[in-house]
Amino acid sequence: MALEVHALRIDPVSEVVLAVKQLPTSSVVRCASAKLPAPSSSSSSLPLAISPSSASSYPSSCAGLSKLRSLTSGSGARRAWRVTASTTFFDGETEQVQNQPQTQDTIIPVLTLSQITSRLQEEAKAMKYECFRSMYSSVVGAITTDVAAMVLPLDDHMVHRGHSVFDTAAIVNGYLYELDAHLDRLLRSAAKAKITPPFDRATLREILLQTVAAGDCRDGALRYWLSCGRGGFNLSARECDQATFYAIVLDGNHMNDDVSAGVKVITSSVPIKPQDFATVKSTNYLPNALVLQEAEERGAFAGIWLDDKGFIAEGQNMNVAFVKDGNLLVPTFDKILSGCTALRMLELVPQLIAAGALPGLNDAKTKVISLEEAKGATEMMLIGSGVIITPVVMWDDEPIGNGKPGPITLALRKWLRHDMMEGPAAIRTKIQPKISR
Repeated sequence: MALEVHALRIDPVSEVVLAVKQLPTSSVVRCASAKLPAPSSSSSSLPLAISPSSASSYPSSCAGLSKLRSLTSGSGARRAWRVTASTTFFDGETEQVQNQPQTQDTIIPVLTLSQITSRLQEEAKAMKYECFRSMYSSVVGAITTDVAAMVLPLDDHMVHRGHSVFDTAAIVNGYLYELDAHLDRLLRSAAKAKITPPFDRATLREILLQTVAAGDCRDGALRYWLSCGRGGFNLSARECDQATFYAIVLDGNHMNDDVSAGVKVITSSVPIKPQDFATVKSTNYLPNALVLQEAEERGAFAGIWLDDKGFIAEGQNMNVAFVKDGNLLVPTFDKILSGCTALRMLELVPQLIAAGALPGLNDAKTKVISLEEAKGATEMMLIGSGVIITPVVMWDDEPIGNGKPGPITLALRKWLRHDMMEGPAAIRTKIQPKISR
């Protein structure tokens, strides 16, 4: 009779308990512990210590499996294993098992807080979390720099209902760029979402500044959220005692990203959000995520939304602008999110034109833009705190202008980067030195 073998995750990392089940019965017999070497991050499988030649040291019903495969990535303490080998040994007899992963009867451990914390700390060692520098949570009323503690309660309505808003500010060369503009937009979004912040504006701002200081980050991003709060898993916000506020600092410098080749975009087929929701920066980003997924599936960098009348709206998380007949054209903001970076660009352009820094550009304005007018532009660009100003060279597999990044787009990117790095004090907030605790 063939046997189905299961491996259970048990701390410490190197120890796995094998459980053997006779088929087709459901009785389970636990066998001896087998010492396994900690799997490497580059391999998804490893030889099992038990083999036919060493079967005498284990109960016969446990012997003979030659290989197990990792089910999960990450550190050894979080790994699980399942059968992929072709042969099972039982009481001296062998039977062939299909060379496919077998169904696993999962036996999930019940852990203490300290054990869960240990596992979270192991998971936090993964490379992808290296950019997480600090986090504030109003739930605990404190800042942490331990990635393992950067967690959210599941009963927060931000998690299971999406009743929350957020915003982001770039960290550039030791300064927060346009912090106040982004914070004001967060509070406008919160008002539309009927979320009463747990603190006044000055306190929220101070929390953000101290969170960035604790993260000791000079270049990156500050992201922050206001939620209607914790309280349960119902839809009604009445069960939430108080709104919650979270912030996280992420390390990373995108100021010098190479955009010399430009990017490709497509016209998205995903329906745009209704006006009342599109103008709120909420965590309901499923449509935005689907726009990006569609673009990536078609080899593009971004998807361009059209509004309900077929006019140009925005990208999945950035604004869009065009150069045509010597004018910089930006879609009106009445049906889309008013981008802080786009608004700052529109503020700078008249000054740059007057200084002769944008030859060939006569004016900048917001207007309703048809698809035909947009595709006839000589230049196209994406605008946002993450992309700064990025040239678009192809749209729906057709070139924009001559198919190369336009000179006005590149000049605007240059001057906006300068503004982010050396702009006036009114838009750049200096990050204070890290406080010793």
